[in-house]
Amino acid sequence: MNKNINLGIVGATGVVGSTFLDLMKERQFSVQNLKLFASDQSAGKKIKFNNKEIIVESLKPGCFEGLNVVFFSSGDDISKEWAPQAVESGAYAVDNSAAFRMNDEIELVVPEVNGHLLTKMNQPQIIANPNCSTIQLVVLLKPLADKFNLKSVKVSSYQAVSGAGAPAITELLNQNRKLQYLTDLETPYDVVKSFSQIHLKTQPQYLPKEIAYNCVPQIGGWTDDGSTSEERKIRLETKKILSLPNLPVSAFTVRVPAINAHCETVWVEFDKKISKADLLASLEGAKGLVTYKDEKQYALASDASGKDPVFVGRIHQDADQPETWMFWIVSDNLKKGAALNGIQIAEALPI
Repeated sequence: MNKNINLGIVGATGVVGSTFLDLMKERQFSVQNLKLFASDQSAGKKIKFNNKEIIVESLKPGCFEGLNVVFFSSGDDISKEWAPQAVESGAYAVDNSAAFRMNDEIELVVPEVNGHLLTKMNQPQIIANPNCSTIQLVVLLKPLADKFNLKSVKVSSYQAVSGAGAPAITELLNQNRKLQYLTDLETPYDVVKSFSQIHLKTQPQYLPKEIAYNCVPQIGGWTDDGSTSEERKIRLETKKILSLPNLPVSAFTVRVPAINAHCETVWVEFDKKISKADLLASLEGAKGLVTYKDEKQYALASDASGKDPVFVGRIHQDADQPETWMFWIVSDNLKKGAALNGIQIAEALPI
């Protein structure tokens, strides 16, 4: 990769866009020319990067001219309209939305899993960045699939509000403030009684239900079969990234009142019984993975937040289904689940 590229970020003022900028500083990502784009409401805002103030621009025809790579993190509609224009202008478009992920003509990439696809690219094109909860799952599944035959995968996610953007974080914090009176009640029983009668005066704007002190089993919109769009993403994207189209994948996603970093419980069924020694050996040295070998050890969301790797712990065999092993995985959804994965894609491109 050229050490001095011309780079653009669409959605630069959002939480993922801000993470892109932080990571570029952290990884000493050399940029000769940086252009930042956001909505018309944010146009004109100044963002400091490497001791320079960069004026945020709105998107307009020709705005990507001269750029080598453009990161997109502004939603499906923006990506559908503008990512092709970035490619026409001569830039690789690394898209963090769901707009192109399941397009057979567009690669869906996690560098630790299928990064070889990037080295074959010889011209600007759209590259899809997977869903945050899919990324951490496939980082675990890749070394297992390389050594063993996977019979099925089941995953239940516990996803932080940062996955719904900065306004969702604010919504959780505001709801928590309104419920501070609970701390003044005399006994835990009083708290329980009061909690059962809670009805916040303001309706949630960015999440489907009140998230403070709650778990919400709905992420994304509903599909015809009663699952959610988030669950569908995990199922289909996992198969595409691993090149295992016939692998049964079942997902159930839950939003939890954590600020940042997604957690997942994963059940992996193999086609035969596997010893723990062989299982751990397959994970040894796996790219992007930190493994707790003791089945009683695990990471929390607060441990993973701000970190690059995917953490896997509580590795143990299902007592009633010995061909199935269970895992607890945690990862920063803004870093590896979004901006870091995008930057790793850009670092691997032959430009």
